[in-house]
Amino acid sequence: MRYDDSPPSPESASSVSPERRWFARRSGLAVGAAVLAPTLLAGWVLVQVATGAGADDARPPRIVMPAASPAATPSASPSASPTATATAPQAKGPLTGKTVVIDPGHNTGNFEHTSEIDKKVDIGTARKECDTTGTTTNAGYKEAEFTLDVSRRLRTALEAKGLKVVLTHEADRPWGPCINERARIGNEAAADAVVSVHADGVSEGSRGYHVILPAKVKGGAADTAAIVGPSRDLGERIGSNFARTTGSAPANYLGSGTGLVVRDDLGGLNLSTRPKVFIECGNMRDAKDAALLTSPEWRQKAAQGIADGIVGFLGG
Repeated sequence: MRYDDSPPSPESASSVSPERRWFARRSGLAVGAAVLAPTLLAGWVLVQVATGAGADDARPPRIVMPAASPAATPSASPSASPTATATAPQAKGPLTGKTVVIDPGHNTGNFEHTSEIDKKVDIGTARKECDTTGTTTNAGYKEAEFTLDVSRRLRTALEAKGLKVVLTHEADRPWGPCINERARIGNEAAADAVVSVHADGVSEGSRGYHVILPAKVKGGAADTAAIVGPSRDLGERIGSNFARTTGSAPANYLGSGTGLVVRDDLGGLNLSTRPKVFIECGNMRDAKDAALLTSPEWRQKAAQGIADGIVGFLGG
């Protein structure tokens, strides 16, 4: 009996039993399958890779392609590289993380809500009206219009220096806010500096700017001991920069020519726990000052002068 897997020779095929012929055919098929199996398997793998099929999580297999040489393709140039075009993080400066609160004095809507703004609020040492209408020029230009315009310009200048700026309002409410709320906004923002923007309304011939500083007061919710010193520094810097940028002189009707006035009757200062000043940019009732206050170009200078003072105070 033969035990090899080769088929019988032709001349002996007739003498081979049917069982032997069946065995020989079966053995030949097995050999053929063994030969073809690696080829078929390789072809199946290529199909799976090309189609993405067969992954056990239904996602295409990860195929790592060789990196193209920069010389072989233009897309490999630095200008086309995601890493090369990524924006580098901004360098941190001395003003990073600092906050300034700007308080535009009054609100144009106050004229139509006199009963609301006449209600008194506690300012620590006394009770005063929630707010006032503010003044106007003889031609009717409202102080509240002026203060909001300068405050917006001031915000732009400060944000350009990297500061976070908060406005107490943008005439987006019917009236107010009340003076105690204005102080609270600065306190809750943990502001590094707070500036309230105003313009005065006294007699013709009274001209110039002045900066109002907090007096040392203590009573009820008012305690300015911690802010008197830094507020004076802030006010002096704003005053000198304002004068230089606008060409304005210190007020000729108060402050003894210094441009600085200390007051203990303003709720916005009494209730502040952050360095804070008011600036009266000029007298709206004087024709010469009014001509400046109504000029967009001059208001831009005013905003820049205030901004320079704040930035200097904050160490920028």
